[in-house]
Amino acid sequence: MTFSLGTAEKRDQSATRRGPMRPRRLVSVRANQTRRLASYLFRAVDVLALTVLTVIMVDRASSRAIFSTSLRLALPFVVGAIVLGALIRWMSLYRFVRSDSLPRHLIQLVEALAISTGAVFLLDRALSPGPSARSCWEFAALAAVVVGALHVVWWSIIRSWREAGWLTPNLVIVGATDYAEHVIGEALARRHVNVLGVFDDRLERSPQSLLGVPVLGDLDALIGHPVMPFVDRIVIAVEPTATKRVRELSTRLASLPNEVTLFLAADGATDRAAALSRLEDSPLAELNRGADPDRHALAKRLQDLVIGVPLLVAISPLLLMIGLLIKIDSSGAMFFRQRRHGFNNEEILVWKFRSMRADAADARAERQVTADDDRVTRVGRFLRKASLDELPQLINVVKGEMSLVGPRPHAIGMKTGDVESALLVAEYAQRHRIKPGMTGWAAINGSRGPLHTPEEVQRRVELDVDYIARNSLRLDLRIMAMTIPGLLGDRHAIR
Repeated sequence: MTFSLGTAEKRDQSATRRGPMRPRRLVSVRANQTRRLASYLFRAVDVLALTVLTVIMVDRASSRAIFSTSLRLALPFVVGAIVLGALIRWMSLYRFVRSDSLPRHLIQLVEALAISTGAVFLLDRALSPGPSARSCWEFAALAAVVVGALHVVWWSIIRSWREAGWLTPNLVIVGATDYAEHVIGEALARRHVNVLGVFDDRLERSPQSLLGVPVLGDLDALIGHPVMPFVDRIVIAVEPTATKRVRELSTRLASLPNEVTLFLAADGATDRAAALSRLEDSPLAELNRGADPDRHALAKRLQDLVIGVPLLVAISPLLLMIGLLIKIDSSGAMFFRQRRHGFNNEEILVWKFRSMRADAADARAERQVTADDDRVTRVGRFLRKASLDELPQLINVVKGEMSLVGPRPHAIGMKTGDVESALLVAEYAQRHRIKPGMTGWAAINGSRGPLHTPEEVQRRVELDVDYIARNSLRLDLRIMAMTIPGLLGDRHAIR
């Protein structure tokens, strides 16, 4: 009886600690990234559908083969499709904001269709003789049916994702203030965001919870808290006049990979509601932004799949041969799996070929490899020298946990000397603003393998942060091209 009561009390305490808005199952920011990038997929399908429709209409309007059709017949349909596609994007119809209804969305589509249809008829008149008026009306009608049907599908998908909680952003609030309580109250009333917890730099003055949302600790606790890989955004909720405190908080939070939002201009209930609405819709990438990190993430993911999948298939015989050599050389498993930090500090399980004796495995990298390390096997020494032990990480790349190029993933709790490496450099967590990579800017610049001194950690972090700031497809291709000759020519590296 006593045991049952204790269990119930623990369950009640756990529920209180979790708060009223924490979902049953937390999903990492990386795992939700595919759904966040749905806008790009929807637009790509729309463009493809309009392209096919244009080809069909040009073929119907011409008595010749399509490639022999005159420009006067084809141009009205081509321009009409381009105008329609551009208007759909310009009118932000890939945002699917919560406050909009499906009828309103379709009305905006009709407005875009009306303008594009007008462009078709104007060009038809200007290029006379162009396609017939009947062909122009057919184009408008088919475009309305096709694009309208597609957007009903897109709307249904987004609605189902929202109902499942997949597009509900997870927030933590910094500042256990009255102002934060107002924000939490608004969030509780709407239930369109999850507030996982509150952190405060003045913990000694803070209550244990705000409207049931637990105060989980101070800023030091936030920086290393296990909930952070699941946090889409950190919200600083302090009084607008506390500019010095805001600067201090922003400076301390700048080292984290999570997005940070300042709730400073929202003094009244209307402003708070508007600010919360922007956060509710933030998980869906916006196509109209200029420097868009989501666009870079999508391009990088496509790059990883286009290169990584064929490469994994091509080298599969080599992987099998290396695995057999490992089994022949020493007893134990073929692979070594290690928990490392991934995107947004998420824990991922990284695959490697085993290069050490099975009884000497060091999953936490508490003792880094040195020259003539007695734990490394004969085959393992060759694999590490040529970095062939890293090849199974292509599995992590295909799964989306890693990229081909990025900061190298470090083991969780990895030490430099007797100190955890992450504690040696304030900007260390900035390495996790993008997915870790099989190779990277630091690797081709000589910073690879163990980190034995604080200076080596500092240099690694500086190179990684520099790469993140300059990240581009051209730089990735350059790094991949330089990786193999760089590794083969680095005879002094210890791995």
